[in-house]
Amino acid sequence: MLKRKADFMALNIKRPNGTEDVIPKDVHKWHTIEKIARDTAESFGFGEIRFPTFENTDLFLRSVGETTDVVQKEMYTVMAKESKFTLRPEGTAGSIRAMLQNGLLNEALPQRVYYLTSCFRHERPQAGRLREFHQFGVEMAGSASPAADAEVISLANTLLNRLGIKNIELYINSIGCPECRGKYHEALKAYFETRKDELCDTCKDRLIKNPMRLLDCKSPICQDIAKDAPLILDYLCEDCGNHFESLKSYLTKLGIEYKVNPKIVRGLDYYTRTVFEFISKYEKTEGLVVCGGGRYDGLIEEMGGNPSPACGFGLGLERLLLLMEAQNTPFPEPKKCDLYIVSMGENANIKAAEIATELRSEGMCVQFDTVGRGLKPQMKYANKIGALYTLVLGDNEIETGNIKLKNMND
Repeated sequence: MLKRKADFMALNIKRPNGTEDVIPKDVHKWHTIEKIARDTAESFGFGEIRFPTFENTDLFLRSVGETTDVVQKEMYTVMAKESKFTLRPEGTAGSIRAMLQNGLLNEALPQRVYYLTSCFRHERPQAGRLREFHQFGVEMAGSASPAADAEVISLANTLLNRLGIKNIELYINSIGCPECRGKYHEALKAYFETRKDELCDTCKDRLIKNPMRLLDCKSPICQDIAKDAPLILDYLCEDCGNHFESLKSYLTKLGIEYKVNPKIVRGLDYYTRTVFEFISKYEKTEGLVVCGGGRYDGLIEEMGGNPSPACGFGLGLERLLLLMEAQNTPFPEPKKCDLYIVSMGENANIKAAEIATELRSEGMCVQFDTVGRGLKPQMKYANKIGALYTLVLGDNEIETGNIKLKNMND
């Protein structure tokens, strides 16, 4: 048996790098966020969907894109006999696969689903960026209208407001359809070819396979080169241009403030037309992308379904919590013990268990001694756990049927 903390640490039994534990004193914060997220999604008519933690690797290769950092550098993939599986790096591909496989897209459209799930990416851990992280996401499949884009943006905006988040700005862009993007790709290639030798090795490869990914590179040198690159908004076809203008009209009518940022491309290949991000402008967390999403009209067909437009977003819960704590956002108090029964002797302990069982059936949180402590240690324990009331139960109380209830606040 391990007797000392040093003995435990010597075994190196620690959580993996890039993961976090959520202990009881903090979990109520997660419950608060999750409840508000569920309630908000359901008020918009979205229903919860759940799907496996891992999927066939081909699902992510086809949906996320083989040229993305997620696929090339960050996925956790395992071989099981002749099968290749990957821990989900994001939620959209799995949720769309589940909708297709379960026939949801054969029912009334649009289909509206939401999920609260864990995702996995192998990247350098830092504040707000973990290897196991959690997302709240929504997907709306079956509507090509900019009203659908506005609806999912409005959902995200409503959730952030209900959580009391301050100093958040919404940035939107359109990256067009495959038709107008083809012309834009040629313009980008022509621009970056003139400084090809200065690009990082990853971007040299991107220049051939997917030049839009150069705009999302984190290398300071590549960012400096990209600052004068052609803008996608100058290459939109008429339909994509009209779609973007209509989206802006919807957001204005809904009272949702936004800024157009033509450099937003998002990090996954399945996006088309609308892309958006909610970014923190709060001093301590400035630049933190809390929520991102957009439209992906070709994804369902790419995954084997009938052509069907779709849009949605993913919101990182760890980032959201980081932002709320930095802003000192108030959380409801965690549930406390309503009553602690201090029992003196075996008979009293059995009676305490009976009383606790009866009161718990009425919805109260009740504890009693399970260690065999004396009176004073039990009272100290009751104080430590923040019990609202205590009562001392001994043979005399059992015999007379009377007991004194103590208010621990006074």
